[in-house]
Amino acid sequence: MFTAVPYRGNPVAVVLDADDMSTEEMQRFAHWTNLSETTFVVAPRSPEADYGVRIFTTTEELPFAGHPTLGSCHAWLTAGGTPHHADEVVQECGVGLVRIRRSGDRLAFAAPELLRGGPLDDTTIAEACAALGIGVDRVVDSAWIDNGPGWLGLLLASAEEVLALQCAATPLKIGIAGPHPAGHDAVIEVRAFYPAGDATFEDPVTGSLNASLAQWLTGNGRLTLPYTATQGAAVGRAGRISLDGDSAGTIWVGGDAVTCVSGTVEV
Repeated sequence: MFTAVPYRGNPVAVVLDADDMSTEEMQRFAHWTNLSETTFVVAPRSPEADYGVRIFTTTEELPFAGHPTLGSCHAWLTAGGTPHHADEVVQECGVGLVRIRRSGDRLAFAAPELLRGGPLDDTTIAEACAALGIGVDRVVDSAWIDNGPGWLGLLLASAEEVLALQCAATPLKIGIAGPHPAGHDAVIEVRAFYPAGDATFEDPVTGSLNASLAQWLTGNGRLTLPYTATQGAAVGRAGRISLDGDSAGTIWVGGDAVTCVSGTVEV
């Protein structure tokens, strides 16, 4: 996801026709894939939805995640799914109904409302900075930007500083952004760190984080829509995320999708 070049974005495993799988089977399969997320497409409960999806990390189920949303939609459409409306798909997941608009082969989801916002307390900022090995004085701005996975956001002074970071083990889910210099083809560089067991991993390209970063940083006037974010360079990927808005105030998070592996699975 978030690339048109195979193996350069963030992979997600999508299991279609998963209605007969139990929660335990889904979690076991997601643990086995060892990807940041694995999704299971099921029949929706709401008549407004085109399909339902359950999203799992290797250790837990999430109410929402960005690149699994677009990846699931891409897989569902590729397999012949027909939405109620030609230019929009409606996905049902833990946070409710998520709209996904289609523009040619590109997909973009409507950023869901934050489940938790507002300023970080000093203790949380200090804990996050300690994990990143930086002083609190390096943080330009910070906030809770949780739209499901549990993100907190830190803004640093530059993309160069963001790319230089290393993250020690922490229970926090940390999203970091920093502006690229003038003339760069993207506005900000983004990185995302999340815990899994006793370790902390980096997510290559993160739709949910970019959604909530856009809500936060455009809401406080630091960024203006539309803009492009880059993510994944620190782990050898080349993710590009397009952020745009509409007259209703909705932020749309989009990017390319490419299928790299297809087949059947045994459960």
